[in-house]
Amino acid sequence: MKHIKIGTRGSKLALWQANYVASALLSRGWNTQIVTIDTRGDQQLDVSISKIGSKGVFTEEIEDCLRSGDIDIAVHSAKDMQSTLPDDLEIIAFTEREIPNDVLVAKKSVDLSKPIRIGTSSTRRVAMLKHYYPHLEIVPMRGNLQTRFKKLEEGQCDALMLAKAGVVRMGMQKYIVHEFPLDTFTPPVGQGVVAIEAKKDVLKTIRDICREAINHAPSEICLTAERSFLKILEGGCSIPAFAHAVLDGQKVKISAGLLSLDGTKIIRKSGVSEWSNSGDLGRATAEDLLTNGGAEMLEQIKREIK
Repeated sequence: MKHIKIGTRGSKLALWQANYVASALLSRGWNTQIVTIDTRGDQQLDVSISKIGSKGVFTEEIEDCLRSGDIDIAVHSAKDMQSTLPDDLEIIAFTEREIPNDVLVAKKSVDLSKPIRIGTSSTRRVAMLKHYYPHLEIVPMRGNLQTRFKKLEEGQCDALMLAKAGVVRMGMQKYIVHEFPLDTFTPPVGQGVVAIEAKKDVLKTIRDICREAINHAPSEICLTAERSFLKILEGGCSIPAFAHAVLDGQKVKISAGLLSLDGTKIIRKSGVSEWSNSGDLGRATAEDLLTNGGAEMLEQIKREIK
């Protein structure tokens, strides 16, 4: 039987995603082997992402295995991927997007009007919480979903702020106590989507079967717009940027922006185009943002991170 080696991080959520891809490939007659790979982001849990470095924190070691031939394809959360990929690699498929909202997870109901403690390590979520809920206390919290939930149970925070898609995939949706609206808490590029990465010279049969079995064309159009936006900003995990694109008939619409690290300033831009021009839409939206205060904000963010 035909065989594909799938590279992934080792968390339960990452393995869920890899097994989802493996099942889709098996349904097309391909056997698979899942290879777990440790990344810098998984190894250095006591250091913030911005201190580790914003590029390839959760992907670099997996990409090295693509180059060495230890794996044929890599499965990533699309939101973890660099805005600019190495020249020899590319994304060959995107899964259908699940609900992209941020949510709060807790053991009991929470009152956001009170100064409760929210656990998160995302610079975007921290900045958004500071902007919309400045009275809340933010507790730095890294690790996989299970590790963070254990910290919640230990009382280190009152609620966790997480991506709804991951919570649902782990079967923990009963703990969701609040769902943030997309028009204010706009997600990061790619949230809710799984991306398949491969070497550009990957066997055509592997490329073709991945697109046939996995790729969701509407998600690909939307992610093309979002990733084009982030590429112009040269954004990584340490930049509090956000972008969310949706299809509306033959049109694609994007809502995107940037926050200051302290949450006091936020710039939002939106745009619409024919779906065939989604990449141009993302780039134009980013350029609009940069020429209307975004460039100065981005420079300030980079200085503060350093």
